[in-house]
Amino acid sequence: MVSSDDVQRLFLQAILSRGILSGKLAQTLWEKCVQAVKAAEPDISVPYSQTKDAWDAFVVKVNKSIDNLDLEFRHLHDETTGREMYALVNRKGDEIAQMATDYTPAEIAYFKAIIELIMLAPRESFSVSSFAALREVSAIKPKTNMSKTQAENVLGSFVAKGWLLRSKRGRYSLATRALLELGPYLKSTYPDEIVECTICMEIMTHGVACHTNNCKVRMHFHCFTTYRRRHKACPTCRADWPESANEKPLVPVGEAAVKDGEDAKHSGREKSAEDSDEEDEAPMDESQGTQPRTQRSQRTRKTKVNVDESMDMDDDDEEEPVKKEKKSSQPSRRSSRK
Repeated sequence: MVSSDDVQRLFLQAILSRGILSGKLAQTLWEKCVQAVKAAEPDISVPYSQTKDAWDAFVVKVNKSIDNLDLEFRHLHDETTGREMYALVNRKGDEIAQMATDYTPAEIAYFKAIIELIMLAPRESFSVSSFAALREVSAIKPKTNMSKTQAENVLGSFVAKGWLLRSKRGRYSLATRALLELGPYLKSTYPDEIVECTICMEIMTHGVACHTNNCKVRMHFHCFTTYRRRHKACPTCRADWPESANEKPLVPVGEAAVKDGEDAKHSGREKSAEDSDEEDEAPMDESQGTQPRTQRSQRTRKTKVNVDESMDMDDDDEEEPVKKEKKSSQPSRRSSRK
């Protein structure tokens, strides 16, 4: 029998097929679901309005209906476009939830390693070059046993499914979906590295910073544009600001903080080191794992919230969970950016 609650059911079925969607599309889906229910039962009363208050009330109702499943229909503004984006997020972090993923434990371990490189990037650049991302495979190979060719394919999958962004320069950064779904994980694991926008208070990996020394003001590009229309100076130190976020003396936050030519210089060093390592490495059977060619330091992480469960779909049942092991021979990784 058709009821008004069927609107929520149809809506959830519609968004489950999408990893992340814009607020405009989400509201369009809501309207279509209402129309479908009314078409099935013309006399039924279904509350609907195109106002923001009505949409917010509907989102609250949807979240209440899925609360027992530890799911949430959550929103966040895209850092580059400013558009409001929505996604169905898994809020629970136990072993059962960790199985709800279409990535293997090895691929998840690699994804965590990429996140660490991004969050610990110097000068608040919050990005990593493709060379460094592929180089990371060698460092965690005893855990993943993943080749660089496989890593390239996995990186492409992370980009295609909206977890990572790949720029024209070949640098990887966190996409809106990752920021939206992994926010609690990032805040608990990298509390000293997290930067929040002064205006919207959301996590920020792309934007601008005030040029005054020791001033903590950071803003997304769209937040800066909105703020600059009414104000000409920094809200904290009162330093004069240019009209555009891309003008000096404002300091870039994100990939723009990496200077031109820096990637090429680093990639050259990494290739030279890799060639030297390959000459010294003794051949080993990959099925038995390969020891890293050089000792690599690891950063001790807090694990209050797991990243695994957020990367949704079905996991490979034959894969065994990857266990984190601390080795006494490896020093801990630095926990702050230069």
